[in-house]
Amino acid sequence: MSDPIDVLQKYWGHAAFRFPQEDIIKSVLEGKDTLALLPTGGGKSVCFQVPALMKPGICIVVSPLLALISDQIQNLAKKNIKALTISGGLSINDINDLLDNLHFGDYKFLYLSPEKLQVDWIFERLKKLPISLIAIDEAHCISQWGYDFRPAYTSLKHLKENFSQIPIIALTASATDKVQQDIIEQLQLKQVNVIKKSFTRDNLAYFIIPFQDKLHKIQQILTKNTGSSIIYVNNRKACIEISNQLNSLHYTATYFHGGMTKHEKQKNMDLWMNNEVQTIVATNAFGMGIDKPDVRTVIHYHIPENLENYYQEAGRAGRDGKKAYAILIHSPSDIDNSENQFLSNLPNKEFVKLVYKKLNQFFRIAYGEGLNESFAFSIETFCKKYDLPISKTFNTIQFLDNQGIISLSKEFSNKVKMIFTLSSKEIIRYCSLNPNDSDIIESILRIYPGVFELETAIKIEQIAQKNKTSPQKVIEVLEKLEKNEVAKIQLTPTDTKIIFNQVREDDTAINRVGNFIKTRNQDKIMRFEAIKHFITDQTTCKNKIITLYFDEKTQTNCGICSYCINNKEVIDLKSLKANTYKIIQEQESTARELEQKLSTDAKHIIPVLQELLEEDKIKLNDKNKYHINGEA
Repeated sequence: MSDPIDVLQKYWGHAAFRFPQEDIIKSVLEGKDTLALLPTGGGKSVCFQVPALMKPGICIVVSPLLALISDQIQNLAKKNIKALTISGGLSINDINDLLDNLHFGDYKFLYLSPEKLQVDWIFERLKKLPISLIAIDEAHCISQWGYDFRPAYTSLKHLKENFSQIPIIALTASATDKVQQDIIEQLQLKQVNVIKKSFTRDNLAYFIIPFQDKLHKIQQILTKNTGSSIIYVNNRKACIEISNQLNSLHYTATYFHGGMTKHEKQKNMDLWMNNEVQTIVATNAFGMGIDKPDVRTVIHYHIPENLENYYQEAGRAGRDGKKAYAILIHSPSDIDNSENQFLSNLPNKEFVKLVYKKLNQFFRIAYGEGLNESFAFSIETFCKKYDLPISKTFNTIQFLDNQGIISLSKEFSNKVKMIFTLSSKEIIRYCSLNPNDSDIIESILRIYPGVFELETAIKIEQIAQKNKTSPQKVIEVLEKLEKNEVAKIQLTPTDTKIIFNQVREDDTAINRVGNFIKTRNQDKIMRFEAIKHFITDQTTCKNKIITLYFDEKTQTNCGICSYCINNKEVIDLKSLKANTYKIIQEQESTARELEQKLSTDAKHIIPVLQELLEEDKIKLNDKNKYHINGEA
């Protein structure tokens, strides 16, 4: 096919490109080096996948995220497009076989982490492949000024040195002018076309709402905006709790976090994607590969670490071009608490060295060994064993991942060992008294007949599949068995796999990146200050703050954010006061009930109530309800 539109229609089913996808694709097809800046939801992958399908040969795609690589390969497979990756833990023979398949298996895409390109013999093999295009995803990682700098990306400068005639496309969702220039220099791009879309989203209204009772405010938002919504939180516990609270209040909600099985993730995501539930409550693990155009509201329950993350997450609302809202709710103490927590979790060089050393001890890796070895990993178990703070340790492990010393991938599983402590007759009696649990218990007995005599390893996913239920349900049944002293259970959840990318060196490995730790921490602090300014500033349009952060000057206010709305909103306080008094005359009411009845915000109601109290026209009873003062 000679026309990009034909390729788009055949594989993606779309009749037209989004702006500026077509310009980017044209630049690549003309053989020009291209830097593409497309905000989240802009369809970056199409910009290299379409021209790669039009060219003979193979497209090399460099990506720092193992989960994103897996996601893109799966999406291509659904379109009958062949792609593969060289993942950690593979032997040299396995990698050689995969590279051989590229020659003879009609593959179009090879996805690689930047660390793999640092392996000399792999790089030499790539030189023999019929490469037609090189795509660098998350290109800001190559810049030391980027928010997610990854040293292994600096080795990508060798691509232009060795593949000088092959066009390179570098893609990122957000980069300042300084980062853009650094990307061009680091990748040695020649006569580069810089094509970017404005960071302004005309249909997206940014709202910063100070409010103590966040759940109540969310109820108001979801009642008023009944379309599809995302609520972002910063931990798994909050995912489940807020989802359950919303369901108990008769809103439809589900949740998504990195510790769920693939089956659970897909099930919950499908409920939301198909609009069977209004809301999905999620950590920042949710978002990769998600393209739901009709999201009307994105709510941030907790404060994100930086404006880049906030902009990408907020940008998942209104991709269909219709009016949408990005709402950040914060209570008076949130900013101070977030800042204190954020600063306390920044690791210094000594702590990074300690964690790296303990990781090697934990997996019993000897000096000079460990290269390409992979292990299932539970951070809770690791931190408990060495008495380490979980959040700070997790940040440190992420830092080691960013530096390419290790790699993390999410692969949820549960290791369970159990033994029944009652006789078979008593187990049968227990099943009769607990019929909701009997199918799962009987499955265990059938599959593991020795579970009465010996402590036996149980495969949770297998039991769940047999009973057409979730692994979490199986775990609940097992925990109930232990609580009722029917069985002894040893449960070890693991939702992460760690791959060691280099041999154990301890001091040498960390000293190599030691100077960067302090710079990295200072950069993180600066970025947190930017999100804090975005939340607390009351003098500037919110869209202006965001675009200015990305070095794009916007002359006019957006007219739809919380700042713009508050500054053009005129309240008739006299009428509001009269209506408030009338409602209280008819029925005693709380401040919250008055907000709902009057369809206005607390910031307008509270002064009116204070005025009526001062005039002794109303009183507040012990149930926090306002009523008419009979003595007045």
